[in-house]
Amino acid sequence: MKSIKIATGITLLVLGLASCKDEKQEKAQKTIESYVVYVDSVKNIKSEELKDNWNDVEAEYNRRAENAQLALADLKDNTAETAKINASKVKYEEFKNEMTVALAPPAPSPKQQLRNALFGEGKIGDDMSFAWVNAQNIHSVYQQFVHTVEDNKDRYSREDWDEIKLLYEALDSRKNTVEKEGLTAEDNRKIAGLKVKFAPMYTVNRMGAKSEENRDAKK
Repeated sequence: MKSIKIATGITLLVLGLASCKDEKQEKAQKTIESYVVYVDSVKNIKSEELKDNWNDVEAEYNRRAENAQLALADLKDNTAETAKINASKVKYEEFKNEMTVALAPPAPSPKQQLRNALFGEGKIGDDMSFAWVNAQNIHSVYQQFVHTVEDNKDRYSREDWDEIKLLYEALDSRKNTVEKEGLTAEDNRKIAGLKVKFAPMYTVNRMGAKSEENRDAKK
């Protein structure tokens, strides 16, 4: 009788373990399937609709991907599930690359690129405001402007030179203001030297750019 009870207990224990094992595997399969479905569902949403929530999408993807990878350990034979995960990873990476392009800010216009080079990234926008230029930094602003023009003078088109002249005159106008706000005599002298260098460089190279365009137009 005692032996029968022991045998029965062992049987129940084995069945219980098997049941737990089956539940664990079933849960693992559901976790992996949830990951696969998530990738497919995200790919079907228009990129415009995802832009504002992309960080949340990324965080949720990373969570599900990690859980799916861990779930593989709970499967006796995970070959098929591993293939599913890898396929979904490839799908998501391709989609992520597409979103990276879609979310990237538009490239600045050629005019804005010129302004960024002459004054620094984003310093001068469409409003043409030079309010950030003051008595303490105006010499360095002139210095960057003139040296940048000097380094690139052979590459500028006639339109570039027209934009450069417009910006130069706006900077000069700002100088008239900051002269009354503590501009030192030393900085004023250095700026005068930069202006002497810029004037002939502008005249000669702007004329050269125009002549080159005229030649090209005749061809």
